[in-house]
Amino acid sequence: MKIEDFKNKKVTIFGLGVMGGGVGTAKFLSKSGARVTVTDIKTETDLAESVDSLKKQKIDFILGKHRREDFTNVDFVIKGPGIPNNSQYLEIARKNKVPIETDIGIFFELCKAPIIGVTGSKGKSTTAVLIQKILKTKFKNVILGGNIGVSVLDILGKIKKDTIVVLELSSWQLEGLLPHKKSPHIAVITNIFPEHLNRYRDFKDYVDAKKIIFKFQKENDYLILNENLKEFFPQVKSKIVFFKGGNNEAAKAVSAIYNINSRKIEEVINNFESLEGRLEFVEEIDGIKFYNDTCATHPNATIYSMEKLKEKEPLGNIILIAGGEDKNLNFEQFTRFIKKEIKTLILLPGSASNKIKSEVSTIKVENIEEAVREAKKEAQSGDIVLLSPAAASFNLFKNEFDRGRKFKEAIKTIT
Repeated sequence: MKIEDFKNKKVTIFGLGVMGGGVGTAKFLSKSGARVTVTDIKTETDLAESVDSLKKQKIDFILGKHRREDFTNVDFVIKGPGIPNNSQYLEIARKNKVPIETDIGIFFELCKAPIIGVTGSKGKSTTAVLIQKILKTKFKNVILGGNIGVSVLDILGKIKKDTIVVLELSSWQLEGLLPHKKSPHIAVITNIFPEHLNRYRDFKDYVDAKKIIFKFQKENDYLILNENLKEFFPQVKSKIVFFKGGNNEAAKAVSAIYNINSRKIEEVINNFESLEGRLEFVEEIDGIKFYNDTCATHPNATIYSMEKLKEKEPLGNIILIAGGEDKNLNFEQFTRFIKKEIKTLILLPGSASNKIKSEVSTIKVENIEEAVREAKKEAQSGDIVLLSPAAASFNLFKNEFDRGRKFKEAIKTIT
């Protein structure tokens, strides 16, 4: 595949979204000379920021609906990561023999630099950023992208042969590599919990999607694998490096391949601040500490975060703000865990909240502002208010980051 392959071609981008990926793809294809149509079920109002950023490009927008002709009379359909594989519109494209591509698939075909791919159910963003920061202590050109708000096609023009590319890759993005039979040179799997079971048939289906990160690796490639996952992946062609522990250990394992000075590694790790929405310390008010962990969108992620928080804040009682929309996940272990570990549970509305049968003091609220007010009433000096929802955000918010930002805004109103 070459960039020239898209010149004068009629391309439909299926799913613009609000996280940057669709925008980057649209810009790339428009600048490559393609005739681009963007279609999304969301309205122009919903997608105002994304649409506004594409005003300088020659692009047709079909928003608030989809049209059959945008999947039949075209040369390519570019599927957004949020679009399920069984979408009726993808079926229309397949029946009409229209090739279906993804931004990740295009990127892997065009990128000439070595790629480090990071996936997992929890911790992949933090691990990817840590790897980039550590590698930058030795190498000048280390670029970060992927499922972290940085479109891969936006960064393509900055990449040279001596660049090192670090990508955070979701299971949906990894699926885009199957037709290309591509995997990163170094694959990192942080952990795997049941997740996105509203999208996958079962846990095995989800694990199979994660396996793509090493499925097409060769003998001179590397798989950095949490040792807890040995049983999941018995057949691997590449060199396996096992690690034990959290994000820091996965980043150290990659750094060892590149012979990074151990003192530099520790320096980066010690100075590393939590990313937005991942056990992010927000503020202390009247001796009460507020943490934003909005990216914990499934129960195991919240359990993992609370265990990490206990290491940081061993003496604080936790008031947990949780709940939202269900992804067909099991909350039994979560319910048992919070019974022992939290002081009060504050539940946001949603189908996941209805599945949480808590045996601790529980307050049900209608919105995040009410949740913060109630948390402040419940908390005493020395306590911790933690937003770690264990559920999806789409019933009340644009996405999990919108949820986290509204949480932080609500905190400002009680100071």
